[in-house]
Amino acid sequence: MGHCDCHCKATNNKKALSIALTITAGIMFLEFWGGLITNSLALLSDSGHMLSDVSALAFSLFALWISAKPATDKKTFGFYRLEILAALFNGVTLFVIAGFIIWEAVHRLALPPAVSSGSMMIIAAIGLVANLLSAWALIRQGDVKDNINLRSAYLHIIGDALGSVGAIVAGLLMYYWNWYIADPIISVIVAVVIFKGAWGVVKQAVHILMEGTPANVDMQQVKATLAGIDGVIDVHDLRVWSLTTGMNSLCCHLLIDNGKSSHAVLQKAVQVITGGYAVHYTAIQVEKQCR
Repeated sequence: MGHCDCHCKATNNKKALSIALTITAGIMFLEFWGGLITNSLALLSDSGHMLSDVSALAFSLFALWISAKPATDKKTFGFYRLEILAALFNGVTLFVIAGFIIWEAVHRLALPPAVSSGSMMIIAAIGLVANLLSAWALIRQGDVKDNINLRSAYLHIIGDALGSVGAIVAGLLMYYWNWYIADPIISVIVAVVIFKGAWGVVKQAVHILMEGTPANVDMQQVKATLAGIDGVIDVHDLRVWSLTTGMNSLCCHLLIDNGKSSHAVLQKAVQVITGGYAVHYTAIQVEKQCR
């Protein structure tokens, strides 16, 4: 029954991501071409931000598919790290997009061009509705609460919805007060949001690739938990790292009392680690004191 439940969750997650990806990609192209037609940098920047959502959704969907592939003799840990490599590439691309937006906005600040604010607001409003529909699809169909991939994709979409709101605000300012400088100003704000999101993606990806300790794991607490097992004298060479987000591995050496059963201590160690720290893979070596 547990296997069936996991299979159903995976199927629902794929369906939710597919729906959200289709909606978001369609609106991204609409905003991009709409920005070119209306000469709105705010729309172009919002489409750039929406690219981060498309990438996040695509990579999440790809990760769900690729993670089902079995490990091989050459890839003994499977293919989970492809998700991290893709996220790193996505983050670097977002830096380039945000940099281009700021570069263009600085030039427009000196002499803001006229913008078709009415058309711009209509397209931005469509983008906002699409973002809300994508978010709704993820919440209704997917496991946003417990699945890190889906939750990160959901947060991307919510962030982009704020970008659409910014484009609408800029359109109102230009429509009623001809304040065309609002377009590049709000574009810079959206670019800063992109930079912030991209930095988070790159930082997390590099941390995982460098075998850094997962953010949700307290090494001192893990060590104290293992040291508290009956018969354990010392814990050393303790390492915890992530294969991908939400999939942690642990290895360590346990020095135990000579009178204790190595098998019993090992079983207890694996039980407390896998049950309390979301660790999927453990490699624990039990050693006895030298007489």
